[in-house]
Amino acid sequence: MMFGAPERGPAKFLWWLIGVVALTLGGIGVVMPLLPTTPLVILAAFAFGKGSPELANWIVDSRTFGPIIAQWRRNRAIAPRHKLVASAAMAAVLIMSLLAGVSTPILGVQAIFIAGAAGFVLSRPNGPS
Repeated sequence: MMFGAPERGPAKFLWWLIGVVALTLGGIGVVMPLLPTTPLVILAAFAFGKGSPELANWIVDSRTFGPIIAQWRRNRAIAPRHKLVASAAMAAVLIMSLLAGVSTPILGVQAIFIAGAAGFVLSRPNGPS
C-alpha cells in the first residue's frame, strides 16, 4: 500500500532524495540514539511512495523498518519505546547544543522545532498492546 500516486519528472527525484536522506538518518538512528528513527522511517516510506514505488515496497517489506511502517499505517501509532528514544534523543541534542555554546537565537529555533517534533511523536497513540 503506497501513501499516494507516484510523482513524475523533477518532483519524483525530489521525493526520492527526501526518502534516501530520511532513511539514511533513520538507519543511523537504529544504532545511534541521537536520531528519532520512527518518524524518519515513516517519512522515508511516504517519500518513496511518491518517488520510487520499488523502494517503497522494499522499505515496507524490510525486517527492520517494515513493522514500524505497518503499525503507523494500521493505527497511526508509535510504540512507547520509540517515543521514549525519540524524546530522549531530541532532549540530548538540545542539551548538547546548549553545552556547545550555540547562540541563543539558534537555540530558540532549535527548541521550537524540537518541541513541535516531540509534541507530534508523543501525541500519537501507543498502538495495540
